[in-house]
Parts: sequence; structure tokens; C-alpha cells
Amino acid sequence: MEANFWHERWAKREIGFHLDDVNPFLTKHWPAVQADASDTVFVPLCGKTKDLIWLADQVKRVIGIELSQTAVEEFFHDNELMPNITEIENFAVYQCENITLLCGDFFNLTQEILADCQFVYDRASLVALPPEMRKAYVKKLHEIMPDEACRLLITFEYPQHEMAGPPHSVSTSEVKALLSNQFSIECLESKNIIANAQRFKDKGVTKLFEHVFLLRQKIT
Repeated sequence: MEANFWHERWAKREIGFHLDDVNPFLTKHWPAVQADASDTVFVPLCGKTKDLIWLADQVKRVIGIELSQTAVEEFFHDNELMPNITEIENFAVYQCENITLLCGDFFNLTQEILADCQFVYDRASLVALPPEMRKAYVKKLHEIMPDEACRLLITFEYPQHEMAGPPHSVSTSEVKALLSNQFSIECLESKNIIANAQRFKDKGVTKLFEHVFLLRQKIT
């Protein structure tokens, strides 16, 4: 998947993956992560999600990364926040209060940039990537967060032949295949949400499960 794909999606406003409210699975299951007010949470491929605002009330600092400058700027505009904008390495850095958004390519991140993070909230990353990029994503995230303690992962699963992603269908078995060497994996909830997912129904999807996983780093 090329960067131009995501820039085009935002330019055409093809952002059906964006929720206007905080994800209810986040608010319901975040306590299981056991992060506290002194922690820092990393949100990859964050778009302009309202989840960032909610997380900022739970922890000391939230760091997100997003490829689309449009998405980053709309996040601050929509939430009436005025960021300070600087640059580091390959990123434009937008910061306001305890929220920092890095605008740039996820695969250019370094361990130093995320040195304070031990928790990850992934609602839009793994499902955004085609199959051939998911292994690279998992590998890169482990490289830049080797001491990651816990991750809250939310995925979609549906008959992939019924709709071309993103968001892509990522099965429970694929989550285990990708991540079980590094993490213990607990499925906190699986729910068929097709009744309230009109965009998916319009594209012919007959069933749509949203899975919530709690991943804890294995101690070696």
C-alpha cells in the first residue's frame, strides 16, 4: 500500500472508518490494560479519532502517528485545539497539552521517539494494512517498542470476498499467528455489529464481527 492511497482517501473524504464518537469498545475495555495516570500510550495510524481525546484524560501522555496531514490538522481543528508545530527527523510534530501527533510514515519511527511508551491502542492499524504488510507492521512495532507491556487491539472480521478493504478482515487465527510468539492473547469480546454498520451492508457484507483483544508481553 502506497502513501498516495491514504492521501487520496482523505482528499476524497472516503473516511468511513472514522467514528464521530469515542469507540465504545475502548471505554469498556480500557481498564483491562491497567495503565495509570503516569503512563504514555501510543496510537498508531490514528487518523483524527476522538479516542485520542478520551485517552488523554486517562493517562499522562498520548502519542499518535498519522500519514495524512489533513487528518492531523482536522483533529486539532475539530477539537478546538491549537498545536505547537515542530519537526524531528522524518516527522512534523503537532503537540497540544498532553497529545502529540507525528505526521509521517509509521515505518520511519525509531525506538527513541517512543521511549516513554509501554502501552498501545490499535483500533485502526492492523485492519488498515493489506496481508503482505501486516507482518512488517508487527515486526516494526516490536522493534520500536521492545518493552511494550500491553496492547488493546480491535479488529474486524467479515467475508473478505464480499468487500475490498480497508478496513480489511483480520481473523482471530491471524491475530494469533502474527502475535502469539510475543504476547499472550485474550479475546475480551466478539460482537456481530453488522446491524449498525450500514456502510458495510451497502457493500454487500453479510456479517461483521468486531473483536477486542488484550495482548500482554510474554516474559522471557
